[in-house]
Amino acid sequence: MPDLNVGGQAVIEGVMMRSPERVATAVRVPDGRILVKTENYVSMSKRHKLLNLPILRGAVTFVEMLVLGIKTLNFSADIAIKEQEKLDAKEKGDTVDSKERKSNSLMLGLTVAFALGLGIFIFFFVPLAISNLFHIDKNAVGFNLLAGGIRLTMFVLYIWGISFFGEFRRIFQYHGAEHKSIFTYEMGDDLLPERAARHPRFHPRCGTSFILIVALLAIFIYAVSDTIYALKTGHPPTLLTRFGLHFSLLPLVAGSSYELLKLSGKTRDHAITRIIIKPGLWLQKITTQEPSLDQLEVAIVALEASLGITESKLSSERVAVP
Repeated sequence: MPDLNVGGQAVIEGVMMRSPERVATAVRVPDGRILVKTENYVSMSKRHKLLNLPILRGAVTFVEMLVLGIKTLNFSADIAIKEQEKLDAKEKGDTVDSKERKSNSLMLGLTVAFALGLGIFIFFFVPLAISNLFHIDKNAVGFNLLAGGIRLTMFVLYIWGISFFGEFRRIFQYHGAEHKSIFTYEMGDDLLPERAARHPRFHPRCGTSFILIVALLAIFIYAVSDTIYALKTGHPPTLLTRFGLHFSLLPLVAGSSYELLKLSGKTRDHAITRIIIKPGLWLQKITTQEPSLDQLEVAIVALEASLGITESKLSSERVAVP
């Protein structure tokens, strides 16, 4: 099976798709239309040879996808807020207040910033703090195995917990639609919802698998870094020092994980690769859900827009968003 350089992300009532040349986000609004925002986008690793070196390109891609992911989530959330404002105003026979809209956008930005900070604290600092209570800080391997195990457990419990909320379930359905549409394209099948529905919703290059690889590879890299620190200073790092050291090494962990994920996509049919990617595919049983044909259509619209495909067999009305 070919592994084409196309990826994406589920957003609120839609999907973002990224090809080597464009990023497109498609969002379904209550009246049935699909709003599409398309931007030319070439990774910095493609524009600068130095940044295209192995591992370094992964770290660059990690940062780019983080920024892009937040940007597209904000876009979909902003669309949802505007559509809700229109519905509320229509019911009241009133007009939308621009000041209120700006206030909602500001709150959205603050919420994203707070969520990022909280995520770093919960999934980065808390596992270290809990592991520190066991007083095994002198054993770098044991400490990081414990911290890594706690981090993985917290992550799995977190995504399992939010999967019970209706809003997140819809996002997970769009996540499944993203995977199915990409599989449809990779197999050379017709880009139609009915055809996409036949393809799997579990993809080896998924961000869920990436996070899992990051968590596992971090155990090894952090154990090595803690050992080097102890040898250099004569004592193990304190909790805050360990947090700072591990956080500073995150680009290395992300870059190495990116290379492994890219390799798994290219060798997905190999027996050893199939074993290695199994845990990530199992986790996708939570983070992806079977999408509806309407959701698959949104994912295909985003995919076609990112690929620059203008002749489409889809019938839904598309509206370009500047």
